[in-house]
Amino acid sequence: MTAAPIYLDYCATTPCDPRVVQGMLPYFTSRFGNTASRDHSFGWMAKEATELAREQVAALVQASARQIVFTSGATEALNLALKGLVEAHPQKGKHIITAKTEHRAVLDTCNWLQEQGCSVTLLDVGADGRIDPGDVEQAIRKDTLCVALMYANNETGVVHPVGEIGAITSKHNVYFVCDATQAVGKVPVSVTENKIDLMAFSAHKLYGPMGVGALYVSHANRMLQQQHGGAHERSMRSGTLNTPGIVGFGMAADICRQEMAAEAKRLRQLRNRLESELQHLVPGTEVNGKGPRLPHVSNILFPGIDNEQLLLAVSGKLALSRGSACSGLVQQPSHVLLAMGLTPEETRRAVRISLGRFTTEEEINMAVTVLSSAVRELQQINAQV
Repeated sequence: MTAAPIYLDYCATTPCDPRVVQGMLPYFTSRFGNTASRDHSFGWMAKEATELAREQVAALVQASARQIVFTSGATEALNLALKGLVEAHPQKGKHIITAKTEHRAVLDTCNWLQEQGCSVTLLDVGADGRIDPGDVEQAIRKDTLCVALMYANNETGVVHPVGEIGAITSKHNVYFVCDATQAVGKVPVSVTENKIDLMAFSAHKLYGPMGVGALYVSHANRMLQQQHGGAHERSMRSGTLNTPGIVGFGMAADICRQEMAAEAKRLRQLRNRLESELQHLVPGTEVNGKGPRLPHVSNILFPGIDNEQLLLAVSGKLALSRGSACSGLVQQPSHVLLAMGLTPEETRRAVRISLGRFTTEEEINMAVTVLSSAVRELQQINAQV
């Protein structure tokens, strides 16, 4: 049997931790109850399990359990946050501030809201990929409802100055909506310290199951539900809860809370060595995104190659990506890299490499060998064309 490729696309999704899988299994079979069934023990057990998971998820981001609303994922959570805020606060204004490098879950939602009459300001980022807090403050108007900015970028791993942004939104009495999907479980995230009002994240990015996410909702804020059909989740999100998924989310969050620091240190060392060795073996190689970054993410530009050709050439041995897994079926130049000042041609030379819990030193050694060899071979071929 042919060996599976080495998986280095942990930003797209993570494998479910075996410990999480074991914890979820009873809730598919013997403990299959509906959390809304209040008349028997099957429902009581399911309810108890989801409330424990709510506490575990809340603890990971330094929130209280009542501030966590379970959703189907971060995309739904962001839709709920942005649309729910706009509908709940018509008197406050309809101006939203976001950035050109946000995930499509934010950008597409803002585009839809713009069609409904909202005004949207798209902030630029620097060549390092970071938001300037001064630009955020300068963009705030009397009718600004919220600032929607991510914690860390999903293509470059660049971490934004979230604490400074939260201080600015708090000072101006503007809601701060944060997409922390890539950051939660990888680096310490505190909703209270960063003055975040609503924050979305997802289980499958932190070694939990797909199909479950969360929206943190601060006590001080009110929004209107977008999904009707019951009073689930304190009337903020109707629908039968995904009990096995939520149990897995809670377990994954608890494991991250306990192991995150050691894991981040190990992955940062592997990532840094990967980058330095590739830069040594392939002259002209550049890392996109400077300053604070997530410990496991690297966006690398290789000179003289096309990223689609490269990924096809290594696909039997390495699983990498050109960027976000949510960019659509038609591959376009990365909007993140374009916003950082790269040309369309330069974006087509970049690949995203993201490490994870199950990445080994041996796999990194193999990745360096395979990538450097493939890049040099493609450079020679392209030079002859």
